[in-house]
Amino acid sequence: MVEILSQAEIEALLATLSNDGGTGEVDVGGPAPASPAPAPAPAADLRSGSHRSDKRTISYEPYDFRRPDKFAKDQLRTFQMLHETFARVFASTLSTYLRVSTHVDLISVEQIPYDEYMRSLTSSIVTVFSMAPLSGQALLEMEFSVVLAMIDRLLGGPGNMVKNNTMLTEIEQALTESIITRALKDLKAAWEGIAHFTPRRERIETQAQFIQIVPPNDIVVSILFEVKVGDLRGAMSLCIPYLLLKPIASKLSAQRWFSAASSASNRGKETPKLARQIANTYVTCVCQLGSANLCVQDLLNLHVGDTILLNRRHTDEVDLMIGGSTKFRGKPGVSGRKLAVHINHVVTEEIPKPPV
Repeated sequence: MVEILSQAEIEALLATLSNDGGTGEVDVGGPAPASPAPAPAPAADLRSGSHRSDKRTISYEPYDFRRPDKFAKDQLRTFQMLHETFARVFASTLSTYLRVSTHVDLISVEQIPYDEYMRSLTSSIVTVFSMAPLSGQALLEMEFSVVLAMIDRLLGGPGNMVKNNTMLTEIEQALTESIITRALKDLKAAWEGIAHFTPRRERIETQAQFIQIVPPNDIVVSILFEVKVGDLRGAMSLCIPYLLLKPIASKLSAQRWFSAASSASNRGKETPKLARQIANTYVTCVCQLGSANLCVQDLLNLHVGDTILLNRRHTDEVDLMIGGSTKFRGKPGVSGRKLAVHINHVVTEEIPKPPV
């Protein structure tokens, strides 16, 4: 039975603790002693001839052997910095791919047993992927609501969740794979400063209970994100087992991360070398003589010998285009028996196409 202290007993206890270094005791369960017992004399230290104090501060930290800590705090901070970069890059990729404002925010990074991570999953699409040359598999999980909102957007919709079941059609499966492929590509880019690996999608599951990549009690790193697609919010997470990261655990330090970041800032020194290497690369150059607008009926009525009126005269300059952009302008002609274009000047800015 737990005893409740009275106000007088609480005040007596606080008064005892406020003494000048006193170590007296208060018996809250009975009357206080008449006088405190004299403290024993400190024992002599025979090796040094000095006295040792019996006052010792004992510090301890609770430790759960069912959840051993495999990663140090410094390594977890490295995980956080790595995946903050991944969140920014993946958000930019999704915004371009979906043509809608998309935000990905890192929520938490923690190490937990694998079975605890799996219990936290509800209605999700889970991707099992490998990280060669590292041995083992990891998980990328997205809530169904987020994936269906992305699919609806890709199919021309407003980006709303269109159904609540947990099955994907063949078209939805293909679109989901394209989203996951982009996520794994951005994950590889975020990790390049620490380790080089090639993520490869193994399979996609909609029932998390059928996935077992490590024993239930093995420690994994759970990285939780919040994804916002338009007005819809949902969760995304990564699960990376400790055994998969064990070979590169020594590289997971903040010092290694910052040194990799500083080396990345010096990559501009390689620009001249890269320019020399791509100097012999072939590109396709297109000469656009002109253009014309035709209705479908006119196109169907075209026959051999018909003439199409272009928007340029034979005395006008023509555009030389590379990669869809006008880079040069010149005059068409012949060189021997071959058609040719004489370049008159280089285009430094994109020239708008003349109206038809």
